[in-house]
Amino acid sequence: MNMGNSLNALSLDEIWAKIGQELNAKPEPYQDEHVRYEFIIDEKGEVSRWQLLLDNGRAEIFPGIAGEPACTLELSGKHFRKLLTGDLNSMAAFMTGKLKVLGNVGFALKLENLLKEYQFSG
Repeated sequence: MNMGNSLNALSLDEIWAKIGQELNAKPEPYQDEHVRYEFIIDEKGEVSRWQLLLDNGRAEIFPGIAGEPACTLELSGKHFRKLLTGDLNSMAAFMTGKLKVLGNVGFALKLENLLKEYQFSG
């Protein structure tokens, strides 16, 4: 059952590869950003960490921990996919505990808006 989110069929590795491709193909939305995000993703009981570095128009992705993040988002694989497709209201997810944010919450909101500039599904 696909539920209309084509990311459901992809592994986290594949999703992160896609994120890197999309962000680097269109760097304008984060041209002036220099921020490192960390994602702690629980994929059906298996927790993995990923970091996304937005560096003035260049996006780098690291599995594991590569540096000190300004903001860490902790969420399930399901909610991570929803975040990427714009189907997650991060404020509501935050309030209900589906999304935990450590560090600068402003960066988390900024990221949500940034991701809306991209099309990760399909």
